Amino acid sequence: METRTNRILELLTEHKRIEVATLAEELGVSEVTMRKDLSALEKRGIIDREHGFAVLKSADNMESRLAYHYEEKLKIAKRAAQCVHDGDTVMIENGSTCALLAAELVSTKNDLTIITNSAFVAGYVRGKSQSQIILLGGIYQQTAQVMVGPMVERCLKGMYVDILFAGTDGYSEETGFANRDSLRAETVCDMAQHAGRVVVVTESNKFSRRGTVPLDFGDKDVSTFTDDGLSDAARKMLEGYGVDIVTV
Repeated sequence: METRTNRILELLTEHKRIEVATLAEELGVSEVTMRKDLSALEKRGIIDREHGFAVLKSADNMESRLAYHYEEKLKIAKRAAQCVHDGDTVMIENGSTCALLAAELVSTKNDLTIITNSAFVAGYVRGKSQSQIILLGGIYQQTAQVMVGPMVERCLKGMYVDILFAGTDGYSEETGFANRDSLRAETVCDMAQHAGRVVVVTESNKFSRRGTVPLDFGDKDVSTFTDDGLSDAARKMLEGYGVDIVTV
């Protein structure tokens, strides 16, 4: 079921709206089975169903993003968590892999402080440990459940951490790491100025996508944790720009 769910979400991410019969044929199951799968996704708030079609609610819907490539993201999160030690203070930006990382950290580390602009991340780890969560204020983007805008930068004054963990919507030679949303991109860059280094946690398929707004991390050391599906071309490109790579 999880493999099938992932494939459904891959197709919907690509096409946004697909006929149920087409999905059933593509995945080699009956339409009855496909409707059951889609009903489960609809109950989770990930898709809508209309007149024989399945429609992805939003590319920014966090429940949808968590379910998409979940196993790969979880492996990345567990490996990236090894960068953090008991008693550390870290900054975590919005994103599905970032949310899984936060959950891994609060369940395996003691006396952490997590600074985040993500209401989703703060809620995702709520009640899972005694770690301190600092939620930065700002303009609330409801679908992505993230705070953006100049107020975030004001909240960051006087703060400095060793590591900012961030996600990305894509990577290309022209833009480097990039985001689809200009306000979110600006906020990530603001957060990076208050960290010693930046660790980008993302699945390997992002390195075949283009983002719109470059993430300018300035002169910060940048590394990325990704899965072993990273292509040789993407690896060469990243290394050429001085990005350290860890694959899992």
